Amino acid sequence: MAPIDDDDEMPQLSGGALDALKKFYGERDARLKQFEDLKTKAEDEFEGKLSMDAFAEDWNASQFWYSDETATILARQLLDGATDETRISVVSAPSTFIQLKNLLNSGEYTCKPKLTLLEYDERFAVFKEFVQYDFQQPVKLPAELKGSFDRIICDPPFLSDDCQTKAALTVRWLAKSWTPAEAPDALRLIVCTGERMETLITKLYSKVDTKTTNFEVKHAKGLSNEFRCYANFECGEWKWAR
Repeated sequence: MAPIDDDDEMPQLSGGALDALKKFYGERDARLKQFEDLKTKAEDEFEGKLSMDAFAEDWNASQFWYSDETATILARQLLDGATDETRISVVSAPSTFIQLKNLLNSGEYTCKPKLTLLEYDERFAVFKEFVQYDFQQPVKLPAELKGSFDRIICDPPFLSDDCQTKAALTVRWLAKSWTPAEAPDALRLIVCTGERMETLITKLYSKVDTKTTNFEVKHAKGLSNEFRCYANFECGEWKWAR
């Protein structure tokens, strides 16, 4: 048998494949550096402008970040009329949390509401507002959070009845009140999820008058599923869908 030439047996990448591989590792290393810088700044109570760029989406975990425009619009509705005593919970919607931080750090708002981010992804533990959250255990959360939030945004990670129902249990557990929207102490609620969840969402949140709005939720990298914003209030950015 002729001797095997190791060099001949090694697979060779084309120039284009090598360039793509270099680009992939370059982008990965850049994100890692961004994340480490963000972690350091967060530990130092950094108050500059934050970005989702450091948090690469994991599509297997159903992570699809909103565009900055959408996240900012949603954040503004949570801050509208807020005071220092207002408590805002962000459930599985970290891109909105980032824009809430940016708006409050910008000096545009004089109020200082308390924010809490409920999120499964432990990378967001760089923020002091982070609370570990798994929708499979909807109320396995710190006891002091129960019934304490005036405003909530929720984006359940999966388009399944099970996930949506368990996320709604979390929202109900967190809410300070669960009364019709016109009540003086009414919860201000936003739920962003797929269009095909409409019937279930309006049923789960019917007691707080949640309806489909005409606001178009946009994602930074696009999303094939039709997405909708459901809320229990109208505002300058959206009206009830007719």
